[in-house]
Amino acid sequence: MTSEKINAAAAGTWRLGDLTVNRLGFGTMRLTGSGAFHQGTPSDRDRSLGVLRRAVELGVNHIDTAAFYFSSLRSANELVNSALAPYPDDLVIVTKVGPGRDPSGEWLPWARPEQLRGQVEENLRQLGRDHLDVVNLRTHGRHSIAEHFGALAALREAGLVRHLGVSDVDPEQLAEAQTIAPVVCVQNRYALDTRSEVGDDVLRICGEQGIAFVPFFAIAGEGGRKGADGTHEAEVLDIARAHDASPAQIRLAWTLHRGPHVLAIPGTGDPEHLVENVAAGAISLSDDELARLA
Repeated sequence: MTSEKINAAAAGTWRLGDLTVNRLGFGTMRLTGSGAFHQGTPSDRDRSLGVLRRAVELGVNHIDTAAFYFSSLRSANELVNSALAPYPDDLVIVTKVGPGRDPSGEWLPWARPEQLRGQVEENLRQLGRDHLDVVNLRTHGRHSIAEHFGALAALREAGLVRHLGVSDVDPEQLAEAQTIAPVVCVQNRYALDTRSEVGDDVLRICGEQGIAFVPFFAIAGEGGRKGADGTHEAEVLDIARAHDASPAQIRLAWTLHRGPHVLAIPGTGDPEHLVENVAAGAISLSDDELARLA
């Protein structure tokens, strides 16, 4: 497939509340440097800006970011603002709050409920917005999230946030959040080699309730923030060869085949990898291939 024909719309669409997005999106975590969270070498700014603009050219209208995505020289939110503002009308920017880092990059204690407004306002300032399209509450352990989610619900009522989501939750936490305010998406770790019974349950519940399920580390799997380690099981390699695709593309295709409500937000600072990731949205896996990957 030539790059002129590659478009994120090939993966289909889903709605985050009243916002329609292509199911193949883009995550900004890897835009700031060779390693996530202050590890490695800061990115080339012009190249990172070019990747963001190219993503939008390829039909990406769902960008996942956060104020705590930064390296010693680069801020993901600043890159998004500089590359894409004034923002296209159909572009949906999703942020997350809960974690925080000080200017040196050290992790801060998890935000208390009363600190979430400051985190939301920090994202607003960095992105140059008067409201945030979607804010995910990133949880910190298996405990009640009512007070934290309630604080975000108050910001939604105040007009600073349009829609709310949750991240790294189990079914009980998702249900608790839903008693407070509508949840339009769940962002959990989920990949071909990092599945769990709880993860499958949350994916199923989201499908039954029409909630977007947005896996992170869908390509990296066990590699997590360090990225994919280059090892792929034989079935992935065989199916990749059959489709003239890369193993990473097959992992993304598998992710999208988990249900029409499943979105993908692969991140990269490499323009060629960006094109490959978006092209994965057009890969159709057969029932036999999906069974082999089960």
